[in-house]
Amino acid sequence: MQKYFDLNEDGLSIRCKLYYAKDLHNLPNIVVATYGFGGNKDNHAVEKFAERITTKYHGYGVVCFDWPCHGKDARNKLIPEECITYLDLVTKYVKSEMHAERVYNYSASFGAYITLRYLNERGANPYDRIAFRCPAIKMYDSLHAGVTPEEEDKLAKGKEIIRGFDRKIKLTQDFFDDLKVHDMSKPDFMDYADSILMIHGTKDEMVPISEAEEFSDKNVIELVKVENADHPFSNPTCMDLAIQKIIEFFAPETD
Repeated sequence: MQKYFDLNEDGLSIRCKLYYAKDLHNLPNIVVATYGFGGNKDNHAVEKFAERITTKYHGYGVVCFDWPCHGKDARNKLIPEECITYLDLVTKYVKSEMHAERVYNYSASFGAYITLRYLNERGANPYDRIAFRCPAIKMYDSLHAGVTPEEEDKLAKGKEIIRGFDRKIKLTQDFFDDLKVHDMSKPDFMDYADSILMIHGTKDEMVPISEAEEFSDKNVIELVKVENADHPFSNPTCMDLAIQKIIEFFAPETD
């Protein structure tokens, strides 16, 4: 089952979507799920994951939300720090208002990058366990790779360039500068290593698997390599494997 709701706090309105099986008010385990750049809370990969975990295990819910400037969000300028604020507010909400006893984080690509920044900047881990699929550890490199010389010139002149799919997102030089400064391959995440699982495709064209290997080795984090999987895990068999690994990681006590 699904339920849409808005989280209104600190002058912000975060559009959220909750997946659950039967009892809306009995969800001791909640997964905060995030997606990649340009997506939205109706993300197909999140929905597929949510259907699996909520039907297989009792008492699990999944909450997804629109990042700033994504989906139906009202903001029109993408600022990474505001993304971190959204993640923080949703995480606190599922604990305080939904009374989750255990909170997990499943994030892909840009969402994984924001989660890493959240951990690094807050200096604490509010999640029982975290699963990253194809994390964009060096988000600047991943996103800036597609910027043309003409767009570089526009950015240098203080103008915006447009990215996105269903919704067009305006990006500025300040946005790229922020990503460049906050390279998540540099901080140390060893304190959180035992609670993190990474899954990455060997054929990822946006985030080379070598970046995931270097990051996992440096921080002693388990990395599951999925043969022939691309960045979005478009092959259903590859996605099924990723979902299975994440569910096993989140619900080991029920295996």
